[in-house]
Amino acid sequence: MNAPVQGPLSGQTALVTGASSGIGAACAELLSAAGARLVLTGRRESLLEELAARLPGPSHVLRFDVSQRREVEDALARLAPPFAEVDLLVNNAGLGLGLDPAHQGSLDDWERMVDTNCKGLLYVTRALLPGMVARNRGHVVNIGSVAATYPYPGGNVYGATKAFVHQFSQNLKADLLGTRVRVTNIEPGMVETEFSVVRFKGDAARANATYAGMEPLTARDIADIVVWTASRPAHVNINLVEVMPADQAFGSFAVKRR
Repeated sequence: MNAPVQGPLSGQTALVTGASSGIGAACAELLSAAGARLVLTGRRESLLEELAARLPGPSHVLRFDVSQRREVEDALARLAPPFAEVDLLVNNAGLGLGLDPAHQGSLDDWERMVDTNCKGLLYVTRALLPGMVARNRGHVVNIGSVAATYPYPGGNVYGATKAFVHQFSQNLKADLLGTRVRVTNIEPGMVETEFSVVRFKGDAARANATYAGMEPLTARDIADIVVWTASRPAHVNINLVEVMPADQAFGSFAVKRR
């Protein structure tokens, strides 16, 4: 195990879901550099092990699928010191699938998005939150999306799942009033990761076209925000961060003219 790193999060334990790539992996790298111990979770164990090997500080790998409630509960119940007392939960695991209009959408894709983006977030949060409340310290950081607020054609169920993340974050903060457990929802716009490759089921050309001619955010940009929110003084709660690349903005209302 690597030796602890000194930094603003020294002595804290952070658990990152979906840590095998993209925003999750970038969060793990920057959180470790800031001094946190890392619990790395995801479905691709080999990638998690590779990530653990390159982190500067101590880490522990847990392979599970957030959408499977029993897997989540069993894996998190097995956490042993010094990783058992999680101070920072980064609910990053999530995905978008397809861009079909609702009347042509795949129910299988819709269910997978709900199972991962909503139910998976609930399973992990519910498993770790009681310990945070009992210790009267902790921080839940949810990775949402601007799709929670701004609709676009084909974003139907994906946007709805991220609206759930937004509202759950707000209500979670209301429930935790009087404790020192913080809640932050980070809502990125266009970030170039595996997201579009997954959305288009391996069609790399279509995924690359999503970012053609513009400069998207990077996974590290979002991870930097996660570390910033987590390293604020304990009495400071960053409720919501909405972030887009400079090359992205809001569109006008769509009007069908006849």
